[in-house]
Order: sequence, then structure tokens, then C-alpha cells
Amino acid sequence: MLRSLKKRRFGNANAFISLSRQVEHPWWFCSYTLERMTNDDVLYVTKESAEWWRQAVIYQIYPRSFADGNGDGMGDLQGVTQRLESLQELGIDAIWFSPFFKSPQKDAGYDVSDYKDIDPLFGTLADFDALLARAHSLGLRIIVDLVPNHTSDQHEWFKAAVAAGKGSPERDMYIFRDGKGWFGRKEPNNWPSVFGGSTWTRITEPNGKKGQWYLHIFDSSQPDLNWRNPIVRDEFDKVLQFWLDRGVDGFRIDVAHGMIKRDGLPDTKQMSTEMGGVKPEGEMTIEELEIANPYWGQPEVHEINRRWRKIIDSYKDRAMAAEAWIGGPLERMARWVRPDEYNQTFNFGYMFAGWTKEAQVKSINDSFKAFGAVGAPSTWVLSNHDTIRHVTRYGMVGELPQGDGIGPEYEQPDEALGLRKGRANTAFMLGLPGGAYIYQGEELGLPEHTTLEGKYRQDPTYFRTKGKRVGRDGCRVPLPWEAGANESNGFSSTGASWLPQPSGYKTYARDVQRGVPGSTLELYKRLLKVRKDLGLGAGDFRWASELTDDESLAFVNKGVAVIANFGSTPVQLPAGEVLVTTQHDLTAEHELQQDQVAWIKLA
Repeated sequence: MLRSLKKRRFGNANAFISLSRQVEHPWWFCSYTLERMTNDDVLYVTKESAEWWRQAVIYQIYPRSFADGNGDGMGDLQGVTQRLESLQELGIDAIWFSPFFKSPQKDAGYDVSDYKDIDPLFGTLADFDALLARAHSLGLRIIVDLVPNHTSDQHEWFKAAVAAGKGSPERDMYIFRDGKGWFGRKEPNNWPSVFGGSTWTRITEPNGKKGQWYLHIFDSSQPDLNWRNPIVRDEFDKVLQFWLDRGVDGFRIDVAHGMIKRDGLPDTKQMSTEMGGVKPEGEMTIEELEIANPYWGQPEVHEINRRWRKIIDSYKDRAMAAEAWIGGPLERMARWVRPDEYNQTFNFGYMFAGWTKEAQVKSINDSFKAFGAVGAPSTWVLSNHDTIRHVTRYGMVGELPQGDGIGPEYEQPDEALGLRKGRANTAFMLGLPGGAYIYQGEELGLPEHTTLEGKYRQDPTYFRTKGKRVGRDGCRVPLPWEAGANESNGFSSTGASWLPQPSGYKTYARDVQRGVPGSTLELYKRLLKVRKDLGLGAGDFRWASELTDDESLAFVNKGVAVIANFGSTPVQLPAGEVLVTTQHDLTAEHELQQDQVAWIKLA
């Protein structure tokens, strides 16, 4: 039996009562208005902008896993260049590359030994120049991943720091400290590494004796830079300029929240004591959150943001996006995208909101409120190289910490359920105004590799926790291009693959989905085409409660109703043209089933 929908006419935007500020930035050629009604509906209005990143759909490439051009089993720049037309066909606007810089590859390239060169695994600077030129000829922009929080321990700066000795200018490029206790045997503080274990490793001094400790928030092969040192800041100015001069369209900044550590490097317990005891994160003010974690989100990091923004703005049509994993309200994350800081930041609150009506309403409302208040667009994202793929998360029982994955001994997710919910959330997300990010393979509906054996794993998390956390390898498995072409389903010409694909990947290969009505690939292509043709990324937003009941949700963007059904009872669609839907062969005369989404051009 169909649920009875409320039959009300669409509300007049002029009837919305503004209870929040209006933000105007005329130098941005764009304005944002955020209004809130007493029933918590939100009206969000944008004007057309000359700045491409405000509504762009950006596709993340994890270079070692996208496409292998030379048959050695490792993805590379030539492989990407050979496959660029497939991304143009998909309908994206730009590509963000995870790091391809020279690196020992202890953390898949996030341990950089030379910021101005390409690692031989991926090719050469000439290969990059050819890729950039080809991408630009296809209308695709290129964003590169900058890793400024830390370097590799094989970087010349760190080698010089170890060799120069205590108190030297070279050592001041990093964060070295004397240990505590007898003969400095204990770590300088109690900070835990993101990858497990301590954040401190002790070195052997040039004289052969045990010496100082260096800080590494991540792996011991990734020493943290001292961003209070002006020489470090000057060196990274040159790195940005090197790639901007080469023609890149912008940067994604890794660990943008971590570069500044609190003065004195206090123990985390000490900081909690100074705050009057430990409070739940949700009860802390932004200032208390900055104190609670002495190495994430410190206020002085914004000085670096502003410095880089001046460099970005000195070039035409460039942008930078922040990866800021910080706790607390979205208003805190929005500080990274104030007018003189980053252009974008990843909306991790939305990534992990979940596919429920209540979660979507809260996350979307919070996003428009927080980012709109500083004149920035919301930037929507569901998956990346550090998280379990969202089509797998939605089929899971329980949750895992960020930066972890699923192993063969875990309870396995429901693949069909996850794909259905994942497709629905993607369709709902891409109807929203603002920018959006897509992680490679999600356009295929690609699930996590959840049964990868330990002998294949390469994530430092797996080794630092002695296998207690399996890490992120499962979301980084190479892509299947041609089903059955060889053992890697066309990822490489030889069948070689740095991580093995699960047997089911051949059913998700691009060639078996291309041109097939209802396939996930064709769904993404249709979503991106309609989004671009109608300008929905720069559109207007309001909740359309007149089209929904307790178990469905709808919003309107530029006359397009985006409707989701979260309940088990079908929903009758309003009059209009079905532009795109996750429910294959749906027409306006049909009912929308559970975990399905439709875009309707209203009559």
C-alpha cells in the first residue's frame, strides 16, 4: 500500500524567514544566502561563479591502482594518460592525484623524499607533463597531493638533520627532543601514532651513542616537520610554485590540520587536566578542542593557510583543498575555508553521516550553515583512499575506526545491500549544490576487498598494530577494466597487480557496465551529465517536505526534485519527468522503492 504524501504546493522562497546571516563576497563573483525557517527547513541560494571549484566534480586517482601502462603491476602516469578519455566520458571536471612524488613507498607515497620529482614507479616529469597537456586538451583539470606535515626519513633534509647533531639548524627542520628519565630512555611525551604505537623514535647520534627522539604522528619513516621554522615555510613556498609554474590547477593538502603542534608538546592527559577534566567531544567548545588535542587543529596553522592562499591567488584560476580530520562541530572545519584560507575542505561529517533520513537532514543542514556562514561551498564526499568504500560500509554490521579496513576473519558485509544504499546516497549527494569528490572505482560500484590475506598487505597500520588492525589496503586494490582479459581484469597488460583483486571484481569491470542500462557506471554518467547540463552544482536548495512523509526525503534544486525513499513502503512520485534514477526503468507513473532515489523535473 502506498504511503500517503502531503499534497501541498511548493513553498515560495520569499516566505522563508531568515534567522541567520547573509554572506556576500563580491570579489568572488558569487554570493551565498542561507536562511532557516522555524521548522528547520533550509534555503540555500547561489549565484553563478567564475570559480570552477565551487561546483566541480573531482575524481580521485590513487596512482598505483588506477591503470598500469607498462605491465609491471604498478599503476603509473602513462596508464592514466591512456585512460583519460574514459574519465572525460564519465563527465568529471578535474582529477586529484594521490602522491606520485619520489618516495621509498613505506606509506604508498605519503612519505616523500623529493617534492619536485616523480617516483620512477610512476614515471618521469616528462610523463607528467604529457599527462597534464592531454588532460587539459580534454577539458580536465589536474590537482596534485601535497604532503607538508612530514617527509620521508630518506629526504635529504632529514638525513642532514640526523648527521648534523643536536641543536643544529638542520635538526630544527624537524621536531627533535631529548628523552625523559635516566639517560633519556623514555619518549618525550605520551602521544600515540595514528598508525599505532608511539609517535617517537630514538636515533643514534653521529658519535654512535643513543641520542634524541624525533616526532612522527604517522609511521617512524615519516618524521614531522617543524612548521614553526621559517626555513620550512620558505621551502614549501618553492614547492607550490614549482608545480603551479608547471601548470597544475591546484593542490589537495594532506593532514592540513596537523602542521603546528602545541608549544611545549604537552602530554594529552596533561591537556585534559588543564581543561578541568575530560569532556565528551560533543560538549567541548572549539577552543577546548584545540587544547584537548595538542597536535591537531592548532590555531597557528591558519597562518600557513593564509600564506599559501596568497600564492594560489597569484596564479590564475587555481585552488587548494584541505584534508582536515578534526573533531567538533562543522563550524570548526569551516575555519579552514574562510575567504583568505583554503578554497575547499573535505566534508568528513557528511562522509560518515550514514544513509538514514535523520542523518542526511542533519548533515546537510549543518553543512550549509557552517560553510555558507563563511561564504564557502559545501564539498560532498563519500569515499577515499583512507576509508572503507561507502558501498561496503553500508553493508556492514558495526563500525571500524577511521583508517582501518575489513579482514577475512571479520563478519562480512552484505554486498547487495551496500551497493543499493551506496548508489542511493551518491545520487542524493550529486543533486546537492556545491563541489563533490568521487574516489576511483566508485563509479563501478566497486566494493572493498574484505578477504585480502595478510601476506599481501602493505599498509603501515597492519604492521605497527601486529595485524590487530588490517589497515586501508582493501580500498586501494587496482581497478578492473576488461573482465577476464587477464588475472588483473585489464589493469595491466600482463595481468600483474601489486595487490590481488577479489574474484568478484570481474563482474564490476568497466567494459561489462559500459552502455548497459541500469549499471552503476551508466548511473554515474547520467547523474554527472544532468548535474552539469542543469547547473545543479551552482544551484539553489530547499527541503521539499510537501513531497515526503516520515520515511522519505526530498529537496529541490533549480526545479529538480531529488527524492529518496528510506522506508519499506513504496512512494508515489510527483508529476514530472524522471531525469535520472537509481531504480532502473522507473517512470513517473511508478513507485519509488526502498533505498532508491529519483531526480524529477517538476511539471
